[in-house]
Amino acid sequence: MQARDDRRLLFNVTVPLYRTAEGLWLEDQACNGLRLWAEHFAALTVMMPVRDGPPPPAWRPIETVGPSLERIRIVPLPWAWRPDQFLRVYRRTRDTIRAEIAAADMVSFAIGGLFGDWGAVACREAYRMGRPYGIWTDRVESEGVRRTAASQPWRRRLMARLTHRPMAWLERHLIRRAALGMFHGKETYDTYAPHCRRPELVHDIHIAKSDHIPAGMLAEKRAGAAEGPLRIGYVGRASAMKGGLDWVAVLRRLAEAGVAFRAFWLGDGPDLPQMRDRIAEAGLDDHVEFPGFVNDRAEILARLRAAQVFLFCHKTPESPRCLIEALISATPIVGYEGAFARDLIAAHGGGRLVPLGDVGALAAETARLAGDRAGLAALMDAAGRDGMPFNDESVFRHRCELLRRHL
Repeated sequence: MQARDDRRLLFNVTVPLYRTAEGLWLEDQACNGLRLWAEHFAALTVMMPVRDGPPPPAWRPIETVGPSLERIRIVPLPWAWRPDQFLRVYRRTRDTIRAEIAAADMVSFAIGGLFGDWGAVACREAYRMGRPYGIWTDRVESEGVRRTAASQPWRRRLMARLTHRPMAWLERHLIRRAALGMFHGKETYDTYAPHCRRPELVHDIHIAKSDHIPAGMLAEKRAGAAEGPLRIGYVGRASAMKGGLDWVAVLRRLAEAGVAFRAFWLGDGPDLPQMRDRIAEAGLDDHVEFPGFVNDRAEILARLRAAQVFLFCHKTPESPRCLIEALISATPIVGYEGAFARDLIAAHGGGRLVPLGDVGALAAETARLAGDRAGLAALMDAAGRDGMPFNDESVFRHRCELLRRHL
């Protein structure tokens, strides 16, 4: 490993810190991210929004970052995603951000919103101060807001209609001024690269080398594909952008076509009650499982490895990490077409993609795999090979090298 860079890097994290009587709690993947950043920089300043109260299940004490936490300085920022909250604290927080930019040697910010997006404020202030900045994002937030508006309650639909165009303008405005653009996944990269002076395709994942399916387990998985109900899985939030209702519709069509299957959706979210109701209406309760949110990493990996198809219906231009987690588990990804998914399986073809929103085509493709078990086993091999390059150490090293080279 190369020596740590002695310059102080300033960046922001969009997930909140939770402040409790026991201390500060941070989402588990964000903790891993801080640990990995600290392997490459001797001094880090990290701006994070802070909330008071009990943390969600995936949060853990920030001390679990480990000894490198001593070299990380946390700058708390207000949690202010509502316009009224944002405007009340804007001037004070902007001044804090300007002071941190002035004290840092390199600056790079994550964006993804409108009101309350302190990363966007930081980009704007860095430009005003004449400081080159990097910018990072993992999805096209404005387009996601637009595409999912129709399925939201009326107040959220109204807010989406009022904000998605200003969000799109702000995203491109900040990206045009950036010295470096780091865009997670091909979907995001293809959208923003034309607006950026130096665009780079990167990945932001938290997968260890040890998380990849062992060769012996893959051999057992291939052998198990020969017979029995098709095992279908998904891991992620049950929300409009993930297409949970389409996912249910595909399963209903499989059942109508006489395809034997067992399926699970691992994750919580606003669409989960409706998904459960539709499965119950179809009489598929014995075939489909909704365990809800699971925080145990070992259980998630075990379920992904046991699945024979990772069925997804993503509707927005994002780069969902769950597809990579499926590939490292040798589980073929079968779902809606998109630049990110297409790029992931370009080398070995470890999946099948159909046009966005075409439930019938997705059900037909899944049924074909259920009827071709030799082809399914070969697809598992291809998926494992497509997942092989991905691990957290290599992707964070890549991003750190980009910052050193261009800022």
